[in-house]
Formats: sequence, structure tokens, C-alpha cells
Amino acid sequence: MGKRGPKPGFNARRKIDQTWSAKLAYAIGLLATDGCLSPPFSLIDLTSADREQLDNFRICIGVDFNITKKKGSNGKEYLRVQFKNVVFYDFLLSIGLTPRKSKTIGPLKIPPAYFWDFLRGVYDGDGCSHAYWDPRWRSSFMFYTIFASASKSFVDWLRSEIRKRTGVSGHVTSGSANRVLYQLKYAKKDSLVVLRKMYYSKSVVCLSRKRLKLKKILGTVEEKL
Repeated sequence: MGKRGPKPGFNARRKIDQTWSAKLAYAIGLLATDGCLSPPFSLIDLTSADREQLDNFRICIGVDFNITKKKGSNGKEYLRVQFKNVVFYDFLLSIGLTPRKSKTIGPLKIPPAYFWDFLRGVYDGDGCSHAYWDPRWRSSFMFYTIFASASKSFVDWLRSEIRKRTGVSGHVTSGSANRVLYQLKYAKKDSLVVLRKMYYSKSVVCLSRKRLKLKKILGTVEEKL
């Protein structure tokens, strides 16, 4: 028996506009982190625990894809958008995304005008922020903005692009209890520089829970976002 093809509905002939825009760049950032390309049938998959993440992706791509459920290897249930679009799949390959990209992804061809929208998508996919009061100094509030990836090449590229545009360097750490994970970190002052570039408007598409967390953190140091 031959290989089974994708389920009906995946081969929907939907036109996706490949003209670069803030929304498309953000969607590419999500795919670069939480996305997956499957070569046998040119399938594109975006998986997330956040429904808003997938809703944002659908808005940015301009197609109302179905959101379905899937069970991860850890037994947890996730949501996903999965579809076949050969033209868009080839476009993703042309800018540097590849199948099995988690450890091999490197520099991507993102137009400079839309880099910060792309980075915001990367942050919403595999980024985080955390804050704490440093007990070593009185009234010292610390916070970090972090971008994570299993690919050092990707992290190094992000760092280089951010430094080229802002002058801030950040630093990279590696290693975790379960797997090799590289983290690009920006502390306090440098973090503010990056965040203001990413959230340059109140109307940008983003994951609201992460933006709300950032607002709470920055409120502690009387900064607005």
C-alpha cells in the first residue's frame, strides 16, 4: 500500500499574500519558533498552547484556517493550525526556513524594515521576560528579556541583527537540565531598548499575556510600553 496523503481539507487552494508587511514578518517569527515544515506534502504546522497565538497567525496570514487539537510527546494537549500550500511553503524555504529546523535554523532573509515585527513573533513564540528584586543591593529591581533556541546559529544571528540596529549586545548562555538550549538575554536598560523597538505601537499584533506581563514589569520601574 502506498503512502497516505494528507487529510481532506489540508490541500485547500488558499492564496497567501507574500508581499512583505509587518503582519507577515510577525507570522514568520511565529513559524521560525513554533512552526514546522513537513516536506512530503508541503505541510505547514504551527502549534501553540495559546489560542490567541493561532488567531494572530490566521489574521496575519489572512486566511481563516481551522484550529485543531493535538497531543504532544509530553502527553499535554495543544492547539495547532496545519495546512498545505505549495507556493507559501516554497516561499518559506526561500527565506531560510527548513524542515527539522529546531537545531539547524540560521539567518533568515527578513527585510530590515520588518525586522522588529519578526522579532516580536520570535519573542511570542520562544521568548520570555522575568524580573526579581536583587537581594545583594537595596531596592535593586532586575529584569531580563530572553530569546531562546536550540540553534546557536539562529541566536547568534539575532544578536548580531539587534546589535547592528541598536548598539546593545546582550549575552548568550547555554545548557539546561534536559537539553541544549541557547538563550539570548538583555538586562534592564538594554532590554528597554529592544522592547521599545518591538512594541513600537500600541496596535501591533502580539500575544496579549506577554505584553501584559511586560507592562507589569516596567510599571515597577515607572516605564511605559
